[in-house]
Amino acid sequence: MNTAQVFSFHGGIHPEENKTQSLQLPLGRPSLPSELILPLGQHIGQSSRPVVNQGDKVLKGDVIATSNGFLSSYLHAPTSGAITAIEERPIAHPSGLSDLCIVLHPDGEDRWTELKPLNNWQSIDKAEILAYLSNMGIVGMGGAGFPTQVKLQGAQKSTLSHFIINAAECEPYITADDTLMREKTHELISGIEVFQHLIQADKVIIGIEDNKPTAITAINAVIAERNSNIQVAVVPTKYPSGGEKQLIQLLTGQEVPSGKHPADMGILCQNVGTCVAVHDAIYLGKPLISRITTLTGEALTSPQNVEVLLGTPIEHLLAYADVQHSRLNRLILGGPMMGYTLDSAAVPIVKTTNCILAASKKEFPAPAPEQACIRCGMCEQACPASLLPQQLLWFSKSQEHEKAEHYNLFDCIECGACSYVCPSSIPLVQYYRHTKSSIRDAREANVKSDLAKQRFEARKARQEAEAAEKEAKRLARQKATTAKSAEPKKAAPVADSIAPTSKTAAPASPAVDDTKKLKVDVAIGKSKLKKLQKQLLDAQENEHLEDISALQLQVTDQENLVAELEKQLAAVLESAPSVAKVPVDDAAKKAKIDAAIAKAAVKKVEKALKKAEEMQAPEVDAIRQQLKDAQQRADELEQALSSSGSVTPKATSPATPASAAELDLAGQVKKEKIAVALANAQINKLTKRLANAPEEAEAIQAEIDAAKQRLQTAQALLNTLVQSQNSTQENR
Repeated sequence: MNTAQVFSFHGGIHPEENKTQSLQLPLGRPSLPSELILPLGQHIGQSSRPVVNQGDKVLKGDVIATSNGFLSSYLHAPTSGAITAIEERPIAHPSGLSDLCIVLHPDGEDRWTELKPLNNWQSIDKAEILAYLSNMGIVGMGGAGFPTQVKLQGAQKSTLSHFIINAAECEPYITADDTLMREKTHELISGIEVFQHLIQADKVIIGIEDNKPTAITAINAVIAERNSNIQVAVVPTKYPSGGEKQLIQLLTGQEVPSGKHPADMGILCQNVGTCVAVHDAIYLGKPLISRITTLTGEALTSPQNVEVLLGTPIEHLLAYADVQHSRLNRLILGGPMMGYTLDSAAVPIVKTTNCILAASKKEFPAPAPEQACIRCGMCEQACPASLLPQQLLWFSKSQEHEKAEHYNLFDCIECGACSYVCPSSIPLVQYYRHTKSSIRDAREANVKSDLAKQRFEARKARQEAEAAEKEAKRLARQKATTAKSAEPKKAAPVADSIAPTSKTAAPASPAVDDTKKLKVDVAIGKSKLKKLQKQLLDAQENEHLEDISALQLQVTDQENLVAELEKQLAAVLESAPSVAKVPVDDAAKKAKIDAAIAKAAVKKVEKALKKAEEMQAPEVDAIRQQLKDAQQRADELEQALSSSGSVTPKATSPATPASAAELDLAGQVKKEKIAVALANAQINKLTKRLANAPEEAEAIQAEIDAAKQRLQTAQALLNTLVQSQNSTQENR
C-alpha cells in the first residue's frame, strides 16, 4: 500500500461523529418530483444566464443556462420535460431570500440528449479539456462551488508539487463522500488521473480520515489494480481536518500563509465528488446534473444517502426518507458545525448540497443564553487557524473593523470549533460572520464611492476642458479679427477723423498679447489634463497596474503646469493697466454708427456680387455695374460722414450751447442718414434676391431701380444738410 506521511495542525476538536445512522441503508435513488427548481446561482461568482424560455421542451443534459463571465458555470436540465417558469423562488441560503430559478416540469420519460464523451482527452490540447469541463458545468462539490476550469487555469501557471484529493469529510453526520468512494471507486481514480494529466503534479495524495475503513480498503484495491502512483494518507479523525488549509498542513507539513492561496505554494486541492463528476463528463459525456446527498437526523425514519437530481425540492427527499413531522424541530442544510437552518423545505438541492439534517429537539436543543467571556482561552486552543478568537470577539462587538482585519479575521474558516468549546455559550462564529459582512459592505460602498467620485471629477474635467477649448477658439478668432482689422483699409480716414487723440493712440500693450497667449496655454493645458485623467480612469477600471503609476505622475505634472499657468495669468491680469475710455462727442458717435452701417452695406453688396459671379447669368454684368454704383455712393456717404464727424469736442462745449435751429438741423441730418442706410439695406436685400432667383430678374430689377432713386434723393438731401450744418458751425 502506497501511503504518505501525515503531520498535524494546531487546535481542532472531537465532536460526536453520528455517521453510522446514514450508512445502514444502501444508496437510494428517489423518484422524479413534480417539478425541479434550478437556481441560476449554484456556485461562487456570477450567476448563470438562461438560454431557454418558458414553454421550451428540453432533454436530459441539455444546456438551459450558460456561463455569464469568467467566474461562472453552465447549468443543464436534470431530466427531460418542459420549462414552466423562470421566476424568483426561495433558495437554500442563510438569508432565506429568493433568487431567479428555472422551473422544469419532468415528462417522466427521462430521455437523454446526445452525449459526446471526450474519448481522445489524452491527445488533445489541455485548453480544450478545460473548455469542455466548463461546458459540462463542473464545479467544486465540497465547498463554495468554485468553477473547476478556473481553478485548474490558476494551477497551470506554475509547477505543482502536490495534488491533494480531499476525502476527509470531517463534519459530523455527513457520509456523502464516504458512500461515493464505496460506490464509485473506479470512477474516482479515473477522475484523479484526468486531473493529474492536466496539472502534472509531483505527488498525488488522497487524504482520508481513519473512520472510513471500507472506503480506504476499496481505494487501495483499485490503486493496486491499476498500478497507479497515487498515495493514500490516512489522517486521524479530528475536526476540521477536511478544511483545505488544515488538510494541506496534515499532508505536507506546510502552513498556507495569511492572505495566500494553496496555488501560490504549488498545491492544488479537489474534492472526491468533483473527481467523479470529471470522470462522468470525460468518459460518459454526462454533465453535472446529480450528486450524492446525506439524509440524516432523528426526525427521519429511514436516514440514508441518496443520489438525487439537482433541483429536487428538499420536501420531496424528506418524504422519501419518511420524515416524522412531529419530531422535526430544525431543518439544517449541511452539517451541525458549519451548516445553517432552513426556513422552508421547499428549497431545492444544488451542486454543493451534501447533507440534509432533520434534527429533533432532543438532538439539537436550544442554545444556552450567552454569558460574559471568562477569558479561559479554550477558544484559542481549539482554533485550527491559530487565531485569537477572544480578541476578534472584542473587535467585532466594538465594531473596530480595522483591528479585526489586522488580527486576520478573514483567515477564519468559520468551522465553529471556538463556539463549540466556549463555556459561556458565546456564538463567536455569528459575530465573525457579521463583522466580515460589515467589512465587505464597507469595501463595496468605498469602491462605489470612489467610482462615483472619479466619474464626477472626469465629467467636471471634461466640461472645463470643453469650456477652455471654446475660450481658446474664441480668443483665436478674436486675434485673427484684430490682425485683419489692423491691415490698411479705404476707410482709414474715417477712423483718423473721429477724434484727435486717435491719431496718437499707442499700439497694443505687450501685456495684452501675453494675456491672450497665457489664456490659450491654459486652455491647451486643461485639455491635455482631461485626456490624461480619462486615460488614468480607464486604467484604474481595467486594473492595468503597470500603467496607473505612470499616468498618475503625468496627471500630477500636468496639474502643476496648469496651476502655474493660471497663476501667471492672474498675475498678468492684475498688473495690466486699465484702458481709459476717451470721451467722444455725440455727433462723432453717430458718425461712427453711420459709417459702420455703410461698411456693412458695402460688405453685403460684395457678397451678393460674389454669388452673382458664380451664377454666370446674362444679368450678371448689369447687376455688377449697379453694385459698383452702390458701393461708390456708399464711399461718398462715408466721406461725408467722416467730414461731419471730425468736429472737435470744443464745438459742442457746454460753454457755448447750440441753438434750437442747430438742434433741428442735426435732427434732420440724423433722419436723412437713417433714410440712406435703409435705402442701402433695401438695395442689398433686392440684390440678394436677384442672385438667388434669376427667374424674377425683371421684377426685382424694377424694385432695385426704385430703391436706387430713393437712395439718390436721400443722399442729395443729406449732402445739403451736412453742408448747412458745417456752415453753421463755422459761423459759430
